[in-house]
Amino acid sequence: MFEGFLSALWGSGLNYLIPFLFVLTVVVFIHELGHYLVGRLCGVGVKSFSIGFGPEILGYTAKNGTRWRLSAIPLGGYVKFAGDLNSASVPDVDQLRRMSPDEKAESFHEKSVARRAAIVAAGPIANFLLAIAIFTGTAYFYGYYVHAPRVEAVVENSAASRAGLQAGDVILAVNGAETRTFTDIQRAVMSHAGERLTLRIRRADQDLSVEAVPDLKEIPTKLGVQRIGQLGIRASTDPAALRHEEYSLLQSLRIGVAETWFIVERTGAYFGKLVTGRESIDQISGVPRIAQAAGYMASFGFKSLLSLTALLSVSIGLINLVPIPLLDGGHLLFYGIEAARGRPLSERAQEFGFRIGLAFVVTLMLVATWNDVLHFGALLGMRG
Repeated sequence: MFEGFLSALWGSGLNYLIPFLFVLTVVVFIHELGHYLVGRLCGVGVKSFSIGFGPEILGYTAKNGTRWRLSAIPLGGYVKFAGDLNSASVPDVDQLRRMSPDEKAESFHEKSVARRAAIVAAGPIANFLLAIAIFTGTAYFYGYYVHAPRVEAVVENSAASRAGLQAGDVILAVNGAETRTFTDIQRAVMSHAGERLTLRIRRADQDLSVEAVPDLKEIPTKLGVQRIGQLGIRASTDPAALRHEEYSLLQSLRIGVAETWFIVERTGAYFGKLVTGRESIDQISGVPRIAQAAGYMASFGFKSLLSLTALLSVSIGLINLVPIPLLDGGHLLFYGIEAARGRPLSERAQEFGFRIGLAFVVTLMLVATWNDVLHFGALLGMRG
């Protein structure tokens, strides 16, 4: 069993390595570039800009003194500013004490709270901007094929049948939000399993209001089991109900913002339900399953791989904003406390916070790895 697991994992790694490295490198580079650009704008010296961790594979030193590095372990990256002890921006107290006035002027930790906060926030913001840019470009250059929000058929004993929906109904809105396409309906329903929704529908020439409670469905996929809310309706297969939409640059930008916000909302809803016990922790994926997803999406073409890049970029941005020391959100938390107190937390308090942050990150990685082991083990079981 263990040998079979390793064999499957190794095969996945060979098949998915290039798409995975592409997605992760783009997301990490943009995140760190946000830190770098705003840091330079604020007059901070940058010692190194690294894609990956560990020993350097390739690198060069720019005229401004920054060492640009490609490192051996491609699972992240960092920007090390002047005055940093390590890649987590822990201050090097001894070095700061020995600095000359000119050196202190370029030190990250000697900058104002507002500038430090701007530099730290720039990484996650860059991730959100990347996602917006990808979705905007996709809409502008490719457009979208969309189904009309019309019900082709109602599944027996489903939430839709209990609500009285009928074939031919057009769903105009869900909980007051307009649904222009069948995808809009799915998105409005998928995160509301077990919750009462108000649907505004058009039946013949009459507008009606009905209430429905979506069922929770577990949908097995190659990337794991998805738990979503479903009404139990099918989209129309009539070619007249399918259309290709093209968008202006402004319309595409609006779509880019809306798509990015949808991911933020979905992620927030998941973690909110996770805290309240209404969602399972097994949805958290580690490196192997992300690599699998990259290879799977790449099989559908570059456009699909870009969509995964945007999704991962938003996820990385959100995770980094969690107020846990060691993450960007933890630094922002410290700066908020410093602004409120008028002075930073003690070195001991900050060190204790970073230890908590490290424990959180390690625990999250262990959970994700265990989920991946179970996922690939299930795949092996199905193949057997």
